Amino acid sequence: MSAETGLAEAFGDSNLADRYVSATRRRSVMIIAGIAILLLIAGTVAVLGIADTGLGALVSILLSKLSFGHVMTDVDPQQARVILFLRLPRVVMAMIAGAALSVAGVLMQAITRNPLVSPYTIGVSSAAAFGASIAIMFGVGFTAAGFYFVPITAFLCALGCALAVFSMAWLRNMGSQTMILTGIALMYLFSAMTAAVQFIATQEQLARVVHWTFGSFNGVGWNAVGISALVLVIALPFAQLHAWKLNALTSAGDDVARSFGINVPVLRGIAIVLSVVMSAVVISFAGVIGFVGLIGPHLARLLIGSDHRYLIPFSAVCGAILLLLADTIGRLAFSPTVIPVGIVVAFVGVPAFLHLIISRRSEYFA
Repeated sequence: MSAETGLAEAFGDSNLADRYVSATRRRSVMIIAGIAILLLIAGTVAVLGIADTGLGALVSILLSKLSFGHVMTDVDPQQARVILFLRLPRVVMAMIAGAALSVAGVLMQAITRNPLVSPYTIGVSSAAAFGASIAIMFGVGFTAAGFYFVPITAFLCALGCALAVFSMAWLRNMGSQTMILTGIALMYLFSAMTAAVQFIATQEQLARVVHWTFGSFNGVGWNAVGISALVLVIALPFAQLHAWKLNALTSAGDDVARSFGINVPVLRGIAIVLSVVMSAVVISFAGVIGFVGLIGPHLARLLIGSDHRYLIPFSAVCGAILLLLADTIGRLAFSPTVIPVGIVVAFVGVPAFLHLIISRRSEYFA
């Protein structure tokens, strides 16, 4: 018996089954097309800069590295170093960061059943900014390989903030809306503490703190890319495994999800951990980059629907494309001056956020 026949018997309507199969194929094609577009954009922007190079040079360099030097290349060594250690880490990190923040936004919106929620709503970004400010200002941080490791302090503060929010929510049996309000309160608290640190900082320290809070991929190396990629590769399949449960929770609520045998508190806990860890890792290396966790899921939901089996991977693709384009605009628009990606995303994100508030509808989670 074919899949279409089985669906027809299950639904009792062959036309409905045909529409379901057609929609499934269309969504799969959109995801594959989105990945292809992302790779094409990545290859294009990797060779753009003050000294443009060709795609042929990029391909030659990649083949040489992937073959461990067995494939020889005639690319200029200086040009190869620029591509390998400046442009490629930046491009790959932008894609990873966009994907991670967007998927984290999907998870947060699913467990709160609110399309206006993002990981930053619970104060993760403000806490990370405070941790980085403390590390820069007072030397409270970690050293590794001879350099000052500010990202670890930012990461720990972000996790601490999330742990405080969800511990209070669990102990006091708070609902999702109260949890969001608690996160917003902590966000303002950490912002005030960061401002206090900036107030007493020296001019050099203040410049470093402000630059970090702008959000930027300047100076990102392969170590940061590797750690962020590892977290995303681990978290994304875990999120995908719970797609059906997230569908039940967002479409029908807690009571119906429990009637299906879903342990709602455990599901929320898993989603929270995945969302916070992905967001905290990105923020700790790239600084505060807002709105991607809001715009990416919203754009993906408009294009592909609210089925989390497809929404999770497609939102990762949308977030990666969005952040990669934003970083490219910031890097090339006023070259050689580089505008931090956090500023570029904010210019796009604020109008989109206002549009969400004005036009939000229950059909987002239909």
